[in-house]
Amino acid sequence: MGGAIANSKAAAICSVAELDDEAVALLRADIQPPDYIALLVEKGLFPDAVRFLAHALPKREAVWWSWVCARRAAGDNPPPKIKTALQATEKWIAQPNDDNGRAAHAAAEEAQFSTPAGCAGLAAFFSGGSLAPPDLPPVPPGEFLFAKAVAGAVIFAAVSSEPIKAPEKFRQFIAQGVDVTIRLKLWPQGK
Repeated sequence: MGGAIANSKAAAICSVAELDDEAVALLRADIQPPDYIALLVEKGLFPDAVRFLAHALPKREAVWWSWVCARRAAGDNPPPKIKTALQATEKWIAQPNDDNGRAAHAAAEEAQFSTPAGCAGLAAFFSGGSLAPPDLPPVPPGEFLFAKAVAGAVIFAAVSSEPIKAPEKFRQFIAQGVDVTIRLKLWPQGK
């Protein structure tokens, strides 16, 4: 990416979000993040829109978004391990500290990282604190590990059950993520 595109807000997010080539090709110098997300959705590039949002949102809000999507995917009566992972992630959202992050990780591991709830718990763990055991020197998580786990949770939530309805679920989940950006005033109108 060169010139004005490289300096745009959307391009800055794209540079870390690992979007597919088709999504990156849609990037223009004058496009604002909300319009870019809308274009990705219009073109049916749902996973790219999810990855873009996951990298754009602040950590706590991103984890909350993944938790809401995972909770919806779990249904009214989730299996105990999924329910425990969702509860541990919710506790981290309420109090984002190292102990709650470690508890979310342990519960996510039990739920399996290939589930929406497992990814949401992993996102909480990757959102701060240390990856090392508590008795060792701290090892901070990579800057965007949380966003990758958030994206995994949202994508798995859309496709894990009733894949035929995945486009509809993607649209709902992405709209919810966009709503978070609006509430946070992440991208002022017209900027």
